[in-house]
Amino acid sequence: MKTIRPVLAFAAVTTLLLSSCVTKKKYATLLDDYNSTRVELAEAKAYNKSLDAMLEEAKANNAQLKENLAALQGSLNQSIAQNSQGNVNISKLVDEINASNKYIKELIAAKDRSDSLNMVLTNNLTRSLSRDELKDVDVKVLKGVVYISLADNMLFKTGSYDISDRAMATLSKIAKIIKDYKDYDVMVEGNTDDVPISRTNIRNNWDLSALRASSVVQVLQNRFGVDPSRLSAAGRGEYRPIADNSTDSGRQRNRRTEIIITPNLDQFMDLIEKAPDDNTNGM
Repeated sequence: MKTIRPVLAFAAVTTLLLSSCVTKKKYATLLDDYNSTRVELAEAKAYNKSLDAMLEEAKANNAQLKENLAALQGSLNQSIAQNSQGNVNISKLVDEINASNKYIKELIAAKDRSDSLNMVLTNNLTRSLSRDELKDVDVKVLKGVVYISLADNMLFKTGSYDISDRAMATLSKIAKIIKDYKDYDVMVEGNTDDVPISRTNIRNNWDLSALRASSVVQVLQNRFGVDPSRLSAAGRGEYRPIADNSTDSGRQRNRRTEIIITPNLDQFMDLIEKAPDDNTNGM
């Protein structure tokens, strides 16, 4: 309502002046009212202008806030999506680690069982042999494998692959242990010194070492009933010495036949086939 007061005041002043005589005092009062109203009108206009500016500024700020909100919402959505995928990857990695740990534990358990059986087998074998037999038989465990090394002079005559009667008693005790441990495979390896040999039926040390290994295998099978599917024979000739061939004692040690008893690898192959796949590269 204040915005129309200057117009009314001016109209009233003009009417009074035209219609009748006005006292100076009354005229001054009307003029003051008119001036005061003009000031209020100017202030109102300035205030309205300020409000318009503030409104425009508020609208601009509001638009900027909307843009910022949209950007934040997009960033939040992306973060949620990435976090969800991250949780999936972490869960997958944990599963793979658990599977790997389980596999390692199974391998360790299998190896521990094998090591324990090897020690029992070795103890049983050494207890079954007499003191005199132990002079010609060396039993040891290396890397999970049992090695029974038999001296050549106990098993065979020089240059021969026929097993002596003396050796039969020892082989019978070894055969009994082998038969008690049915999950073990047995390889017999013949070894010679480097002294050349040439006979009608033996061409060289390769032949001699292989024939000696074959003789032991056949005795274990035919005389003492060891399952032949568990047996194999191999000749090493002179090429795997354990002592110096330049001395008599060294050559004597090199002339030996080894019965190698190993755990059946089927259980380990089964574990290998069950090994967890490595999918970490695809993450």
